[in-house]
Amino acid sequence: MSAVGAYPETEPQTVQTITTHYIDGAFVESHGREVMDSVNPSNRQIVARSLLGDVDDAKRAIAAAKRALVDFRQTTKEERATLLRRLHEVAAAHIDDLTAAMVTEYGGVRQFSRLIVDSGVESFRQVEKALEELPWVRRWGKTTVSFEPVGVAGLITAWNANALFMCSKLASAVAAGCTVVVKPSELSALQARVLVECLHEAGLPKGVFNVVTGRGETVGAELVRNPDVAKISFTGSGAVGQQIMRDGAATMKRVTLELGGKSPNILLDDAALDTAIPAALGIAFLNSGQACAAGTRLLVPKGKLDAVKRAIVNAMSAFPVGDPVDSKTAVGPMVNEKQYDRVQSYIRKGIAEGAEVLVGGEGHPRGLEGGHFVKPTVFVNVTNDMTIAREEIFGPVLSVIAYENEEDAIRIANDSTYGLHAFVSGADVERARRIASQILAGRVVINGMRDDQQAPWGGFKHSGVGREFGTFGIEAFRESRAILE
Repeated sequence: MSAVGAYPETEPQTVQTITTHYIDGAFVESHGREVMDSVNPSNRQIVARSLLGDVDDAKRAIAAAKRALVDFRQTTKEERATLLRRLHEVAAAHIDDLTAAMVTEYGGVRQFSRLIVDSGVESFRQVEKALEELPWVRRWGKTTVSFEPVGVAGLITAWNANALFMCSKLASAVAAGCTVVVKPSELSALQARVLVECLHEAGLPKGVFNVVTGRGETVGAELVRNPDVAKISFTGSGAVGQQIMRDGAATMKRVTLELGGKSPNILLDDAALDTAIPAALGIAFLNSGQACAAGTRLLVPKGKLDAVKRAIVNAMSAFPVGDPVDSKTAVGPMVNEKQYDRVQSYIRKGIAEGAEVLVGGEGHPRGLEGGHFVKPTVFVNVTNDMTIAREEIFGPVLSVIAYENEEDAIRIANDSTYGLHAFVSGADVERARRIASQILAGRVVINGMRDDQQAPWGGFKHSGVGREFGTFGIEAFRESRAILE
């Protein structure tokens, strides 16, 4: 297995060469010849060099999935459950390798990378559990409704949580009886390779699971336009999601799109600041801020603004930025220089539009100029019409927005084109639940950050279309057929 094998060290590492894709149950040489370097964002060292797939590679993978679908769609619930258990077993045996790959290639901090990998591996067990709960036939009178796999599915995943996205989408598709072609982000070539090598050990039928790493405009575009692909499940940017909807319409693609967020965290006036503020910062700086669920708008009562500012300054020492290998690090580097520049541009926009930098600001943290590190930044005196409050920055930047009363807080929270995630923090849980029920978001968490892989995951408005996880995720890969006698 071509695993990274250990957490990255400061000295130069061996550059791994990846020249194959996973098609029809085997590692086959890439037809595409474009070379892509995977660069450790902590030190700018090249850790892998990959050949990216092209349209021909994508077509080969789609053809393999189409052939496999003939038999795989006929498998029973029990047979699919067995495959999910096998996938879980092989993935669980390589958690350390998968975590190390995320730290090395993506720069994810060690603690969070382990959580992401654990969640991805656990998704196979959780989907197996959901599979048991779903009916596959319903009958009434002389009508029989069966639930059929939608067909070949294209799974297009983002770079910020590669193992989670690949595993969770694959698990749901397999449970539904679909065959798949996965297109991981080209920024996750090394992570994808480590994962595919361990999943290969599960011995799925040939063609059920295919992986071609490549660019969206080549491999991704072929998945979207190819008539033999019935379904696209995509996690990524809103602009790409809109393009998938437009281009997929020509072949009537079914789509599930998770497209990001600008999540509000409503801090109620009865919240204990000594616990609520560290929690809010943790939510804002989740995955170094490179998380669609990050709570990047903190809404606070006007009368508590000064106390909140003091609490933030006092709590920042618990969120050190630095080497992601260090278990004490809370904020790692941005994935690449482009993302670093993007975050810097938003910090400058915040200053230009009149927001006040409470902590952080422009530039690299002192002593970390050798990587794509940014200063965890908190803005105050932010209004909800500012760019930093409207657009997804995808970095460790928090906007603190003051509100007048509960109604004003709910209005501000919902005044967004996004609606993926939200948070409510307060001592009175019934009150917090009442407010949560008025927020237009796919998930709302009360007092902190937690997950439930049986709960639906997806967004309102520009945060996407459809839902993933649990029974909701399996249903996204099914179609119903009625037979009337």
